[in-house]
Amino acid sequence: MLQQAFNGLVGGAFYALLALGLAVIFGMLGVVNFAHGAFYMLGAFGSYVLLDSYGVNFWLALIAVPLALGAVGVALERLFIRRLAPLDPLYNFLFTFGLALILQDLVKREYGVQSQPYPRPSALGGSVDLGLFTYPAYQVFVLAVSVVVCGGVWLVLARTRVGMIVRAATERPELTRALGVDVARWVTPVFGFGVALAAFAGVLAAPMRAVNPLMGSDLIITVFAVVVIGGLGSVFGSVAAGFAVGLVSALGNYYVPSLSQTLVFILMAAVLLWRPAGLFGREEAL
Repeated sequence: MLQQAFNGLVGGAFYALLALGLAVIFGMLGVVNFAHGAFYMLGAFGSYVLLDSYGVNFWLALIAVPLALGAVGVALERLFIRRLAPLDPLYNFLFTFGLALILQDLVKREYGVQSQPYPRPSALGGSVDLGLFTYPAYQVFVLAVSVVVCGGVWLVLARTRVGMIVRAATERPELTRALGVDVARWVTPVFGFGVALAAFAGVLAAPMRAVNPLMGSDLIITVFAVVVIGGLGSVFGSVAAGFAVGLVSALGNYYVPSLSQTLVFILMAAVLLWRPAGLFGREEAL
């Protein structure tokens, strides 16, 4: 059971990173970024292409790919998202949905639908003795890095002036504007940061999961469920729900495999019936 729980925490690490980016983007822009899974996939493929074509190792890709895709996110926000923002939110949802399909098909056209191999870093190729069981070193690294990144982002949001402005604009954008803060000034870097987090998760996933064009679409629906469970726009709620959903999925897959594909959505329905705003959301957000 402990080993399954640890598997769940490792899976939850990806949910937490992706949900964190989604929560910040939705809170500040009110945009349901359906292309988030596509950027996760591009992060994995970016690391694969850098290694296969240019010999760039995992450690450099872990820095370069999120920065590059974060810059792409900044350009997308300035050229497209911002123009659609004054319209009905459905327009930006349809735009990001279409963008996800375009990016996915471009990668399929270039690399096909077969999974591409990506080796684990040699320094993390062994196992770690956790006392009651041994566990692959790379998975331990993924969990540790996810906790550090999510904790670091939370500290920046909670302890710095810039972070407090971003958090306020994320969770209470109208009230923040009313207090004289130019929320629009923070929209572009926040969108780029959310995309960079998705790409970062993709690079981490490359040595662990199959690198293929469908890896983002397979994950994004569950990540949306995570954000809803945690509370739309709640940064802390999204991270906490990410790890919780990872645990529930892993334990459910072990004990009730017949419900493994639907357990997360059953949990989401139960949370919404009990608390429509999500576990850490505010009723005003509805």
